[in-house]
Amino acid sequence: MYRKDSTRWLKHLDFIILDLICAQVAYVLAYAISGYGFNPYNKFLYRNMAVFIEVADLVVLFIMGTLKNVLKREAYKDFVVTVQHGVFLGASLLLYLFMLQEGHLYSRLALILNVVIYISLTFIVREIWKAVLKRKMVEGENRSLLLVVTADVASSAIKSIKENNYARYKIAGVVVIDQDMTGQYINDVEVVANMQNAADYVCKEWIDEVLIVTSGTMPYPRELIEQFTETGVTVHLNLAKIQNVPGKKQFVEKVGDYTVLTTSINYASPRDLMLKRLIDILGGLVGCIITGILFIFVAPAIYIASPGPIFFAQERVGKNGKRFKMYKFRSMYMDAEERKAELLKDNKLGDAKMFKLDFDPRVIGNKILPDGTHKTGIGDFIRKTSIDEFPQFFNVLKGDMSIIGTRPPLISETNLYELHHRARLAIKPGITGMWQVSGRSDITDFEEVVRLDKEYIENWNIAMDIKILFKTVLVVLKKDGSM
Repeated sequence: MYRKDSTRWLKHLDFIILDLICAQVAYVLAYAISGYGFNPYNKFLYRNMAVFIEVADLVVLFIMGTLKNVLKREAYKDFVVTVQHGVFLGASLLLYLFMLQEGHLYSRLALILNVVIYISLTFIVREIWKAVLKRKMVEGENRSLLLVVTADVASSAIKSIKENNYARYKIAGVVVIDQDMTGQYINDVEVVANMQNAADYVCKEWIDEVLIVTSGTMPYPRELIEQFTETGVTVHLNLAKIQNVPGKKQFVEKVGDYTVLTTSINYASPRDLMLKRLIDILGGLVGCIITGILFIFVAPAIYIASPGPIFFAQERVGKNGKRFKMYKFRSMYMDAEERKAELLKDNKLGDAKMFKLDFDPRVIGNKILPDGTHKTGIGDFIRKTSIDEFPQFFNVLKGDMSIIGTRPPLISETNLYELHHRARLAIKPGITGMWQVSGRSDITDFEEVVRLDKEYIENWNIAMDIKILFKTVLVVLKKDGSM
């Protein structure tokens, strides 16, 4: 799922916060230099002015468009813009005092110094932060970008992204589609695949987004684009040649120096992403507290029945193929993984893409008695009540998982995925999700699991998460299997 406009919004948010801090620091310094001390907040008029400065600064920022193209501006141009902003801010403060009719009670020296210090401080801080961000542009951050190009534009495309990497992508590699150059390097970036195996590379590696740039004479590789979109990865097409992809979300934006048409399985606004993350943080904190309480009772029961670690850590596959360690209360015997191979023939889901048994003898306390009846124990209890899942709230706090999402598969399972199965990895995995609350105990077709997961991703919104959360509580209360 693509974060529409979120990178640009977050980048400006950094500058906005720094600007507001500079405004307040300048205000305090101006008051102190004027000889009144370092606490302007103990006087009613000055305390109100401190609040108004923040509001006025925000208004001027947006009305004047002070931060527009801030990363692209040279220092001189940025200084001119900062002076203009400071003058307008000072005029706003004067107007405020005039409207209050209390200007004679406010220090003129403090007001003038406030504007001068604000301009100087903001310019210096902004230039320092720009230098930090530009260094991050070169190094890249967490969002991996795969370049799909023709040989004649490969060098220029890489150069464009490196020089205009305002979204701070980490270039994962290059795919040259009109020649087999696999293993070679172009501008210090490795060619990792060709036309034939590019989709498989995206499916197996951690790739967030794909940018496709071809020469004017070669059409876009339509079949390859369809394969990319089938995997759920976000695809950017250079607007030199546009084509529609039915059933997907599309919008125009900038990637590097290219104007592109972005195609994604879905997109989320910054507000919705912030709200989802806030819910995850709050839920994660509550979940971790409950986990600590449960540990007091569960840990002795697990250890007595099966001596060994109380927690079970297993490497899983998260968003866009990123691997992480997922935590659970251990509900199986220590040799559970070794015994899995002999039980594959009884897998309800038919193949190794997902594993589920009606009665799993690897679960602590589970036994098949001589008369054929089943005996259960502590492992079955904590699985049925979903107690084993609570340590995953730590994964939620870390940001590896979300409370609501798709279940994170094993590495061995994703190695068997076909292209359309990878769409399950387009979002952060969750503790619970659509198929878990859709009668998951009755679903034995992996394709149906994928369909439900894709339905969730394509139609995601906060209201849907809340609905699934309430349904999950009902499922747990009914003790309808583990999650």
